[in-house]
Amino acid sequence: MNHFKASETTLFFNTRDEMIKVKLDRVAYFEADSNYCHVIFISGAKATLLTSLVNIEGLLTERFKGDNPMFIRIGKRFIVNKQYIFQINIPRQKLILTDFVSPVILEISISKEALKNLKQLYIVN
Repeated sequence: MNHFKASETTLFFNTRDEMIKVKLDRVAYFEADSNYCHVIFISGAKATLLTSLVNIEGLLTERFKGDNPMFIRIGKRFIVNKQYIFQINIPRQKLILTDFVSPVILEISISKEALKNLKQLYIVN
């Protein structure tokens, strides 16, 4: 899948048969799935990209150079938009995401160790 940027806040993923517009400020998280990557938007919409999470991580790193990136890698499977993190529940192994506007609440199952590390980042900073 080829990609090109339209602006600092939007990515387009282009194949022979389709084009997917990804507005980064509306992305709740990216999830790895073998050679694919699912994009889950805060509205609950979902798109599948023919690219790996490593490639997405590279694009985001390039896009958000600096001390305060919008996204954070959590474990092997997820890159999460930090602005939507609502609750880190270590015993239930859940990360809860919401935008506090829409009724959509997203729950992600993540390992206890990854959640402990994420919580520690928030405590330290």
